[in-house]
Amino acid sequence: MKHALFYIIITIVLVLTGCKSALNSKAVTYADPLQEPDFIVDIYLPDKACHGTTIFSDNHIRNRPRIIEVDMKGNILWEYVVPSDLRRFNNPGFDVEPLSNNNILFVLPGKGIFEIDRTGNTIWSHLDRKVSHDADRLANGNTLYVYGNQDKKSDAQVMEVNSMGRSVWTWHAKDNFDIPPYDNYYEQGWSHTNAVVRLNSGNTLISPRNFNCLVEISPEGKVINLIGKGYLDHQHDPQILANGNILVANHDRPNEILEIDRKTQTVIWRFTLGSRKMWPVRDANQLPNGNILITGSTGLVEITPQKEIVWRLKLKNIPFKSPKDAPALGFYKAERIKK
Repeated sequence: MKHALFYIIITIVLVLTGCKSALNSKAVTYADPLQEPDFIVDIYLPDKACHGTTIFSDNHIRNRPRIIEVDMKGNILWEYVVPSDLRRFNNPGFDVEPLSNNNILFVLPGKGIFEIDRTGNTIWSHLDRKVSHDADRLANGNTLYVYGNQDKKSDAQVMEVNSMGRSVWTWHAKDNFDIPPYDNYYEQGWSHTNAVVRLNSGNTLISPRNFNCLVEISPEGKVINLIGKGYLDHQHDPQILANGNILVANHDRPNEILEIDRKTQTVIWRFTLGSRKMWPVRDANQLPNGNILITGSTGLVEITPQKEIVWRLKLKNIPFKSPKDAPALGFYKAERIKK
């Protein structure tokens, strides 16, 4: 009830001030930052945090998925509410990426990939029900994305399309992994591939979650490296660091973030959040000052390389009825936009 009343008031204010209503699925830039009653920033060390805004998908209110950008105090600066006819496409993997042109690229799993401008207008879209978890705009203008939710052996787990939506490259896990012990895996799909990264070398780093490893492949689809066997467990969202190492969220070693030396495949840095309430942790990004921004289901945490928490935004009250609600209703990924 408090949510409904809050958003009715916000709608009235927006109409009276001549703004387009967020409830009509258009983006709103707030001249005065909007206080979200369910958010609290309970840790903020200005002299140690990486200053900027943070953009992320927010599913914590049932049937009202949105993309928001907040300041360091957790106030909403910009908001886009997913149109009502698309709101069911919010799990698994409501990925959001700010682009260099200031537009926003996001995944509506089971529906497609969309690029919107800051007024909420759709600039580009690619409809594909076999999309989930992750999409990246490449330097050549193509879009690279994954399909892992309920994927079958016959499916392509990674696709690359050009600006016209035509497929220019695919990767099928069956070409390399339809052998023991991988051939009989199944949990929300065969591979449940949840992330892909195009490397500077032209190779591609892929995260088939159910295989508990990262896979580096050549442009021809040849396996170059299997990374993390024995210590990765339902990993999410690998990032290649400036030093060539991999930063990854280790999903089912609860709340664990790892830095992996790609050459030796050893873990050289590890951080575990103390609170089980933030599980699952599915995203970790290194920020320009070397800090790490971590996304859990009920909060965002920024830590230093020395593992000091210097910023934390979290939900005041966890509205999930059970742990099974968290993947569908919590936060998924976050990006810090340096100001």
